[in-house]
Amino acid sequence: MSQPSCSQPTGNQGGKEKGDLAWWQLSLIGIGCTIGTGYFLGSSIGIKITGPSIVISFILASLGTYVVFHFLAQMTAEDPQEGSFCYYAGKAFGRWAGFGCGWNYWSSKILIMGSQLTALSILSRFWFPKVPLWIFAAIYAILSIFVVILGTKGFDKVENILAVTKTAAILMFIILAGAALLGWIPGGPDNQPGIPTTVDKIFPEGYRAFWSSLIYAFYAYGGIETIGLMSMQLKNQEDAPKSGQVMLIVLTIIYVISMVLAISMVSYDAISEKESPFVTALKEYKLSFFPHVFNAAIITAGFSTMTASLFAVTNLLVTLAKSKDAPALFEKKLKWKELPLASLGLATLGLAGSIIAALLLPGKLYEYITTAAGILQMYNWGFIILSSMKILEMHIKDKSVSIFGLLLLVAAVTGVIFEKSIRMGFFLSILLVAIIGIVTFIMTRVWKKELKHT
Repeated sequence: MSQPSCSQPTGNQGGKEKGDLAWWQLSLIGIGCTIGTGYFLGSSIGIKITGPSIVISFILASLGTYVVFHFLAQMTAEDPQEGSFCYYAGKAFGRWAGFGCGWNYWSSKILIMGSQLTALSILSRFWFPKVPLWIFAAIYAILSIFVVILGTKGFDKVENILAVTKTAAILMFIILAGAALLGWIPGGPDNQPGIPTTVDKIFPEGYRAFWSSLIYAFYAYGGIETIGLMSMQLKNQEDAPKSGQVMLIVLTIIYVISMVLAISMVSYDAISEKESPFVTALKEYKLSFFPHVFNAAIITAGFSTMTASLFAVTNLLVTLAKSKDAPALFEKKLKWKELPLASLGLATLGLAGSIIAALLLPGKLYEYITTAAGILQMYNWGFIILSSMKILEMHIKDKSVSIFGLLLLVAAVTGVIFEKSIRMGFFLSILLVAIIGIVTFIMTRVWKKELKHT
């Protein structure tokens, strides 16, 4: 049976037909789609900022992520629409909200692609440290665009195989790290920190640093909104909450165990945003094959995720054009392979921006883009919860859960302000939101004029 992959564009096919997915299949798809470079490399920024307390950040982020999934799945099951959460924002607050939500999501996807592109370039420098970051970024961007243009028929199947590759890479680390800690593998650092047992060791940089690390834990769960959209393809759509629960429980267990092992094996001071924390953790052991195999697995799977994001963002702009929230030009497709050339062209400009940034800011680029992408993701998720509060009939329990979820999202965004090294990412996200806000305001005036003339 063919299963949808993470490259599937947002929206539904229209109507309320039931799909053919079992709840556990959706859980597995969710696990594969969510694990990405945000976890393999982005988590290193969080560890560097806060130390061992990053584990608690991941637990809190899993709770916030579940709240978003839970309410999006409910709205999708009750009223599946092509615009999905952008449609629900418009339904809840008016056309301005749907327009702003759509463009905010597009912007966040562009930033996420930029983050993935930079991550792949950083990981590639593991073998070629003297090659400038922007050259790798350009190579991966061209390859990704080439795959999208070709429209490879088997890409979805490859995507699912690579999702298994990502999960296998984490499990490989867990097994090897466990064996190393048990003394079965020779080598290791002289002063192994071990599992922290006191408050001072868990929060070595203080509570403010812990607060700032939340955004990177949330970022590692990015993509969960896409899985919420797939809930309409379940055989029994009532199973959507159960599917989300299992998915997030498994993800949290995998994330937390691997994080605990990493911070137990090497001091958090040794972690760098230029290398996966899992490679750093096993660097001192006599496992010459591991860094190369692990790095190759992450790059392969990360490239598939970036290309899937390019597919998604290209189709998203077509959807926005169909709903008249983007110029009609972006709706047009070439007869050859039904390629939306204008939409792909705009996404390509976004990738080009990342390449130029890699040329100008090679040192801090990954932190800035990843931080900004994570914040825009939180804005998207906040809109999902706020929309559900107006659309769904909520009892006291649901209202309490939604408020709790919003508070976690607000905490993740505001924590960035207190960390100087990543604060620029916050300002970048504010700039993008301001631009979207100004354009949205202008469009509301245009819509009012159109109404007067009808």
